[in-house]
Amino acid sequence: MRVVSVCAGQGDDLVGVVARRLDAYRVHATLIEKDPRNVAAARERTATAGLDGITVMCADAGDFAAYRTVVPADLVLLVGVLGNISDQDVQATIASLPRLCAPGATVVWTRTRRDPDLTPAVRRWFAGVGFTELAFDAPPGALFSVGVHLFHGQPESPPASGRIFTFVR
Repeated sequence: MRVVSVCAGQGDDLVGVVARRLDAYRVHATLIEKDPRNVAAARERTATAGLDGITVMCADAGDFAAYRTVVPADLVLLVGVLGNISDQDVQATIASLPRLCAPGATVVWTRTRRDPDLTPAVRRWFAGVGFTELAFDAPPGALFSVGVHLFHGQPESPPASGRIFTFVR
């Protein structure tokens, strides 16, 4: 299984989960993170957990160049990304996912539901580029939401470089 974690931070979304799996050896993941402090912490966590299949890359996840050798992925994590980029970049990021995903890939994403709530549009945008929604959880009284989508479209080759998104928050 090939995994890409976009703007991975210190690897909190993946390292602990993989470390608990009996088949962790099957997971080949790349955590893409721009902040060198987070990169160092994620590398320490993966080394401590003995996860040789996880690579932490110090790169700009908003540039296609970071993905050249790590896609197509079977699982793409967009956790903490869609709420920190412009609405236009959210749509562009979702539109770029067929360039990152293998056939049958799963994308897990999060987004705040503060007014104006963009999550209905996010869900439509996923459908518009070849994804089927498997789950969407937006607990009452909470501002966060989590979506899971399955890629059933046709994968595309990513360009060698070019902007996908820029962090604004």
